Amino acid sequence: MKTRIFLTLLLCCLFGLTAAAQQFERDTIDTSAGPVEITFIGHATLMLTFAGHTIHIDPWTKVADYAQLPKVDLILITHEHRDHLDTQAVDAIRTPETAVVLTDVCAEQVNGGIVMHNGDVQQVKGITIEAVPAYNNVHMRSPGVPYHPKGRGNGYVLTFGDKKIYIGGDTENIAEMKELNDIAVAFLPMNLPYTMTPAMVADAARMFKPEILYPYHYGQTDTAELVELLKGDQEIEVRIRKMNL
Repeated sequence: MKTRIFLTLLLCCLFGLTAAAQQFERDTIDTSAGPVEITFIGHATLMLTFAGHTIHIDPWTKVADYAQLPKVDLILITHEHRDHLDTQAVDAIRTPETAVVLTDVCAEQVNGGIVMHNGDVQQVKGITIEAVPAYNNVHMRSPGVPYHPKGRGNGYVLTFGDKKIYIGGDTENIAEMKELNDIAVAFLPMNLPYTMTPAMVADAARMFKPEILYPYHYGQTDTAELVELLKGDQEIEVRIRKMNL
């Protein structure tokens, strides 16, 4: 009897530790069609809830126990690198009704997805999704070979009522960002050598002036540097959340 009680208490403690380890930061964005709750899972991984739908962006098993997270209606995958395309994470939260939006390269590993290319616009689960460019101009894997070649990966602009949320994916401050309009919330990556320095993120933000800017995928980069660079841009609110890993 004592052994059974001990095991029960041990399991409760372990469950409590698991739950505590998954106490993620959350913000709510109000829109004309209802609130969007953003859950900051870590690294480049986000979870959004809106109008009864749950959306995951670049789920990765290194930053969450997906067995403890809800099944989802929509998954967005920006590109094929292992910290963005994790088939184990996708399988853990996917159901037969889950829509998966991805690139054609990602579709080689994930069956039954909706392939979108840069410039494509689709309605998925009642949400307007635009695939936008995400690539490197400066940082190279080797001479002439960028970490993220043009046309291979996607960023995504999601429309919720009167608000647009931009997920940058792995990108630099590319010229196409000047074409982004009316972005309420932006997620821009900030780590070297794969994406941007704080100065590049600040430059990118000034191109399209999101109301709220979240740096993400920032590893050990000093986020205070970005805050300092944009402190004079009163129309851009920089919010720092735990997205280093």
